[in-house]
Amino acid sequence: MRTLTFIVGTGRSGSTALSRIVHAHPDVLSLNEFLSSVQSRGFPEGRLDGGEFWRLLADPNPQFERMIRNGVPMPEFLYTRRPGRFATETTGIPALSLMVLPHLTDDPDGLFDELEGQVRGWPDRTAAGHYEALFNLLCTRFGRTAVVERSGYSLHRVPLLRKAFPQARFVHLFRDGPDCALSMSQHTGYRLIYLLRDILARTGAERVEDLTEDQIRALPPELSPLLAERFDSALVLDRELPPTGFAALWSHLIVQGVAHLSDVPAPLRTTLAYEDLLDEPREELSRLAAFIGVEPLSQWLDTGVARLDGSRRGASRRLPARDLAALRESCAPGAEALADGRRPARTDGSG
Repeated sequence: MRTLTFIVGTGRSGSTALSRIVHAHPDVLSLNEFLSSVQSRGFPEGRLDGGEFWRLLADPNPQFERMIRNGVPMPEFLYTRRPGRFATETTGIPALSLMVLPHLTDDPDGLFDELEGQVRGWPDRTAAGHYEALFNLLCTRFGRTAVVERSGYSLHRVPLLRKAFPQARFVHLFRDGPDCALSMSQHTGYRLIYLLRDILARTGAERVEDLTEDQIRALPPELSPLLAERFDSALVLDRELPPTGFAALWSHLIVQGVAHLSDVPAPLRTTLAYEDLLDEPREELSRLAAFIGVEPLSQWLDTGVARLDGSRRGASRRLPARDLAALRESCAPGAEALADGRRPARTDGSG
């Protein structure tokens, strides 16, 4: 029986490197940013036929398309580095093609067509049932026995994943708060997230889609253009944003995520600190492999060690003492939640 594991976290925690390491294991199907690609809209209620399910995978992600169109793409967008027949300005890039398929193959268009030819003919079932069938199909296609999905900004979706996949395992990957917050402040995607969260806080709306025209008109001129189909990339890339704001975001995500994970049965959850991975890579990768349900192969461990880069570790410590103290203060709630939640959560999966 194949295992399904979700590596969840705030993002900017070494998770992209971990996806590459996991992908190198010959028994693991690594689904890089799959959840980010389909998002919550990929889990509608009720039953879907194969064609309806395929649209969830093939329709472009509107948010990511807007980012590409306006010159603020994320480095995680693998398809745009080696473009195929899809493009934002013409066909749109299928959600599955932007980050998931290029991680699995050098011919993402070919794999897309191969999957479409099979998935469209599938019978009615729930979205979760379709995803399990898709994962099995990909495991057979690539000769893998375990599935690991990893998306960077995913802690808040633990309840959704638990509902859809009750037997799934969860790895909470996290990083030192000030370092993570500083990295967020320099990343296109998190800068846009920060600004959109600012818009919601100012208006009281729960979702950007719920904003009224009056609420949008009341926003300051440096925020309201971000809601248009076209906006100046400088509004995201060039403006000064306080790192403490990202530290507060990190804390919020961590506190919320630790609470969500506490509802997961202990044998189905574990933690992985980025700093521990750098300090003891073989031990931590071996523990991760055991939790996932695969062998910690020596050649794979060698590959994993070689792919880890600790050069950005401790970046926040190079800040002026006053700035670092402010970051630590904003990160304190999250750090406390991690300390409390890690004690019972750290398990090898044996219970």
